Amino acid sequence: MENTDIEGFADPEKINDDEEENEITSIKKKACSKSGGFQSMALSYPVLKGILRRGYKIPTPIQRKTIPLALEGRDVVAMARTGSGKTACFLIPLFEKLKARQTKIGARALILSPTRELALQTLKFIKELGRFTGLQAAVILGGDNMENQFSTIHGNPDILVATPGRFLHICIEMDLQLNSIEYVVFDEADRLFEMGFGEQINEITNRLPESRQTLLFSATLPKVLVDFAKAGLTDPVLLRLDVDSKIPEELALSFIVCRPEEKLAVLLCLLKNVIKSDSQTVIFAATMHHVEYIHMVLDKAGISNTFIYSNLDPSARKINAAKFQTNKVKVLVVTDVAARGLDIPHLDNVINFNFPAKSKLFVHRVGRCARAGRTGTAYNIIGPDEYAYLLDLHLFLSRPLHIIPPSGTAEGTEGAIGKMPQSMIEEELAELINWHNSSTDLQNMEKVCENAYKQYIRSRPTASSESIKRVKELNINQAGVIPEYSDVSSNTLNLLSKIVNYRPQGTIFEIGAKASSTDYQVMKTKRSLHKQNIKNFYRKTEELISKKKLEESSKKVDLPSSTADEINATFNTIVLPKKRNFNDLYKPPKKKKRSVTRDEDFFIPYAAPDKHTEDGLAVNSFNTEADKVQMDLTADNEESQRLHSQLKKWDRKKKKMITIDDGGKAKKIRTESGVWIPASYKTNRYSAWKEKSKADAASDDDSEDDTSQRKKYQPPNWSRRNKKTKEKIKPNKELKRPEQILKARKLLERKRHRNNGKGRKGQKKGGKRH
Repeated sequence: MENTDIEGFADPEKINDDEEENEITSIKKKACSKSGGFQSMALSYPVLKGILRRGYKIPTPIQRKTIPLALEGRDVVAMARTGSGKTACFLIPLFEKLKARQTKIGARALILSPTRELALQTLKFIKELGRFTGLQAAVILGGDNMENQFSTIHGNPDILVATPGRFLHICIEMDLQLNSIEYVVFDEADRLFEMGFGEQINEITNRLPESRQTLLFSATLPKVLVDFAKAGLTDPVLLRLDVDSKIPEELALSFIVCRPEEKLAVLLCLLKNVIKSDSQTVIFAATMHHVEYIHMVLDKAGISNTFIYSNLDPSARKINAAKFQTNKVKVLVVTDVAARGLDIPHLDNVINFNFPAKSKLFVHRVGRCARAGRTGTAYNIIGPDEYAYLLDLHLFLSRPLHIIPPSGTAEGTEGAIGKMPQSMIEEELAELINWHNSSTDLQNMEKVCENAYKQYIRSRPTASSESIKRVKELNINQAGVIPEYSDVSSNTLNLLSKIVNYRPQGTIFEIGAKASSTDYQVMKTKRSLHKQNIKNFYRKTEELISKKKLEESSKKVDLPSSTADEINATFNTIVLPKKRNFNDLYKPPKKKKRSVTRDEDFFIPYAAPDKHTEDGLAVNSFNTEADKVQMDLTADNEESQRLHSQLKKWDRKKKKMITIDDGGKAKKIRTESGVWIPASYKTNRYSAWKEKSKADAASDDDSEDDTSQRKKYQPPNWSRRNKKTKEKIKPNKELKRPEQILKARKLLERKRHRNNGKGRKGQKKGGKRH
């Protein structure tokens, strides 16, 4: 491992300063050529030196596209996954824009991160990549000492890395003005909104200047983020280089249909018989209760697994994710919300226990495996209520729908829809029933999952009406066994198929009965009586079917159609009916529209006359591109589902349910931008800190003036404090702050007290002498 070199990186210890200078001096030569490296981006000397010292040589695709746009000053929305080099995408333009340290202006760049770990990682990267620029960075995190953060901001750092909750608290507490901010970055923006920081982010953006440059990085693009980008960014550019819109070719798909009660049995069949024991697998479930239930069942089955969902403690989430990433556990059970932010580079399989309701969500799930040229498989367990979503997916992927016939013979089985062998399912079902009978915890958890699934169905978006209609025509539940899985248990499958196809000659009264029994004798005589009638009935039905086919074929006579010239030559006058729909007779009469008179000379419309044509002719506009890729994740617990349902009301004008704020103004304060936020953001901590440390704060301001004055006018014997030296020192004509006035008064009182004390001592001594 020591001799291997990583492509795109160099060993920082082996880079010499002479080599750096040689590479940097060749910028002018390489800037014109299309080298594709960092040298061709015309970066300044300190920034390029930091990049080379860090070990970067070749920019990643997202860096190659994002950095030039950011250097031009454009607002950028970039969709990039973890590990694609997005941190350098916003830090390199940041260093170029700020150039050098400025102590008196204040913070000029703001980076908002969803978690403290990501914020600390960004701060570490700033110190490594920008150590030659001289810029100072500070971090503002929740849970840290607020007094230390007050003093940090008083130090006027150039770059602030913060989490939204604590940063807004600091802004409101200190009445912080963010007019000096020139550069704003929203890192992992979708996670910022998922974690409930939407209110804080909107308030922070209202405080930022309009002339700022904004960069927004995200792995997905939910509707909330699209609306925020439309409102908060000016003419943004959408970059989607690292996000695959379709499924990679190396990914194999398998669709397994079954009854709802057989889903767990199918899952166990896949993990025990189909998937290799040394491969990593992620199972996606609908709610947090399903995650816990599957975890308990897999523990019973002896399959090493761990789980993650949104309500899990952060430290437990970190430990469970580390178990899976370090290969200590082979199976990870997650929800969609919890799977955000997980980076698993060598994932082999994905199992959709609950089929996703949106096609883009399916692509997001299965896109976690088969990366970087690796192969992978996505197994999908589909119940009857999920068939319509399966059709929507095939329309989205532009793939043909291939259902395996009941006989089980199929030529192309890639992505085919079929079943697991019933014998395998029955074995696991019997085992599951025994576990549930012996464990009350499993029984209770099963009931909880049933109730949770009912709530999940309410919040799940509906499939398209065309797919719902087409599902009724297709007999998906009669699909045959997938040939790949039939090889796993071929002997039992052959036996089962023989049992299914076997039809005994006798009835239940005849099988196993003695020849002398009355039941057997009665059925024998009855059979001999009606044997010929049964044969005639089957013969007549076959004849009827063949006759119908012949009649249908004979009735169809293809007549040549007449042309328009022939009709005009034959008829002189042609009367045509008015274009009126028959259904219009049953429609209610339309209301008359009010006639609005307006003066065209003074009327100003809301939109330009050629707005629709401009929108239609626009190429790569942010609104159209964002609408194509936006994606919302459904909630995985009761609280978030309840919030979604509570924040909706019926709008009489729009004739639909709309999302609104709860409107609760209790224990809330109104900010300068008009937004209501919790009153806990405004406390007296900052004023108490100022009272406590005003001497230090005032000494910092006055020390520079005092030291400069003392250096200029310091007399030979300063202890005398004669009048001449006081006259030489010019008084400060600037207005003083209340803290400076208070400090001056305290110093004056201290001098008077000292002088009074000396006078009293002198009087006492004098009294003794006299």
